[in-house]
Amino acid sequence: MTDDPEPILTARGLTKRFGRVVAMDRCDFDLYPGEIQAVIGDNGAGKSTMIKAFSGALQPDAGEIRLEGRPVRFASPIEAREAGIETVYQTLALSPALSIADNMFMGREIRKQGVMGRWFRQLDKREMSRIARDKLSELGLMTIQNINQTVETLSGGQRQGVAVARAAAFGSRVVILDEPTAALGVKESQRVLDLIRTVRDRGVPIILISHNMPHVFEVADRIHVHRLGRRLCVVRPGEVTMNDAVALMTGARTPGDLAAA
Repeated sequence: MTDDPEPILTARGLTKRFGRVVAMDRCDFDLYPGEIQAVIGDNGAGKSTMIKAFSGALQPDAGEIRLEGRPVRFASPIEAREAGIETVYQTLALSPALSIADNMFMGREIRKQGVMGRWFRQLDKREMSRIARDKLSELGLMTIQNINQTVETLSGGQRQGVAVARAAAFGSRVVILDEPTAALGVKESQRVLDLIRTVRDRGVPIILISHNMPHVFEVADRIHVHRLGRRLCVVRPGEVTMNDAVALMTGARTPGDLAAA
């Protein structure tokens, strides 16, 4: 897994400035096949800026991103999605009034074959419902009985599940999750964590941004500590404590302190 010498996603020297504010300062990153890598850092550390660079939401001023060894530069989130990078933001970006199936295929709808699809642009609702049901079943989410029920009728955990399932269904290379358990109760958070493991076990590597240290230590294979716009270090949950991780991200300790301990 993480001992594979070839990362699936790498970044070297990423820099992004907003006026005089340096949001990324020669930032490096490595994501390996089949791993869950958590990204932690204090508020304003530059985590979101780095993730937006990976997802095409912004373009770095300098540096390089490589996907499966090939240099990439995404001009938009659509280009990142076409390359196989799916992102689930904290806001979920779901339409409450639409059905689960419609949300799963939002922006990538399937049209009917032949004249009705080509000229009249009719959607193939039956095919989209079938695929959505299959994807949810693969991830163990068919506690949702009706694939055509509106998202506004779902619980917070179920909505998060739909968003993650959509990302897993179309994210062929990398899935990025931004605070997926925020505002969820204990039971629903655990379901989302189980879902994250399921996605990883299906072979899709995950970048998990979270402030919830117990959740990070429960599911992450490695933890990227982001501080002052760059990677401070990468640690493994079994080798450091939660207090160590918090101390690193706040600057109370340095990687050298841990090595000397």
